[in-house]
Amino acid sequence: MAAGLAFSLGLAGCGDKAAKDKPVVERPVATMRVHYEPIAPERSYVAVVRPRIESDLGFRVSGKAARRLVDVGRAVKAGEILSTLDETDFKLQREQAEAELRAATSSLAQASGDEQRQAVLRRQGFASQAAYDRVRAAMEEAQGRKTRAERSVELARNALDYATLKADADGVVTATMVEPGQVIGAGQPAIRVARLDEKEAVVAIPEAQTARVGEAMAWLVLWSKPQKGYRAKLRELSPSTDAATRTYAARFTLLDTDEDVQLGMTGTLTLADGQGARVAKLPLSALYNAGKGAALWLVDDQGGLKLAPVDVAAYESDSVLIRSGVEEGARIVAMGVQKLDAGQRVRMVERRP
Repeated sequence: MAAGLAFSLGLAGCGDKAAKDKPVVERPVATMRVHYEPIAPERSYVAVVRPRIESDLGFRVSGKAARRLVDVGRAVKAGEILSTLDETDFKLQREQAEAELRAATSSLAQASGDEQRQAVLRRQGFASQAAYDRVRAAMEEAQGRKTRAERSVELARNALDYATLKADADGVVTATMVEPGQVIGAGQPAIRVARLDEKEAVVAIPEAQTARVGEAMAWLVLWSKPQKGYRAKLRELSPSTDAATRTYAARFTLLDTDEDVQLGMTGTLTLADGQGARVAKLPLSALYNAGKGAALWLVDDQGGLKLAPVDVAAYESDSVLIRSGVEEGARIVAMGVQKLDAGQRVRMVERRP
């Protein structure tokens, strides 16, 4: 009996020694780093490409339209002739003004000669002061008539130049409101030209979204070119709503545009709110919950585990958004969290995104 008990104790001692000598097996787990980034809810609106500057050009004088040299859609350069008026009357006015100038010049020459002769006679005592004053007044009046005649010639020449309507900048013709033979008044719109140096996306913004439109990131994707996007920046937000739609018109300047962006094209303008909270997007399989709230398994450099409670911002179909609880760059277990225990050693296998 005593011998059997001693033999049993000897076997138990051997079992404990073998257990201590057995190496600890580390469980392999997939890990990943935590990265926080702003959550940016996106909103999309239908946008139309418009020019920032679209001018109605008109003649500065009245007259009868003689020619219209451009049509809608025509690209024009600065200084290019768009339309002209009948120049017959303007040329006659210029000739009349030039004739009056020649007459005024002759009158001034004669009056100036009389004044010089009277001045000599006055110094010699052969002419009275009153006579000299009359001659000098006549000369000054002749000088005034010549000045008026010179200005009349300038106005007549300007009127003749104004009979030709020219483009004041590079652009494209978007509308024509004049036809040959039509009598038009000074300042009446004749040709509408849109400048191409700056293009905008015009959208209608609901009242509830106007507060953050200026701070949101914006980009435009054309329906005809869905593979390309263009950055946009808010330039103008209407201070009043549209009477029919109750929306606010917003104009976004398009940055870094190319030839693919044509006036009148339609696209989708997306706004991303830059004021959202910073969250970390993690796989749903990384979340551990044993009835005490959501938590994550943290892994240190030696493979040790530590459970960290976290604040969940939202759940998605296959991921979870974490607001706080773990630091930026912390290593966590991404899969198999339900099979782990505190104090257990693991072997890290980095999970690829």
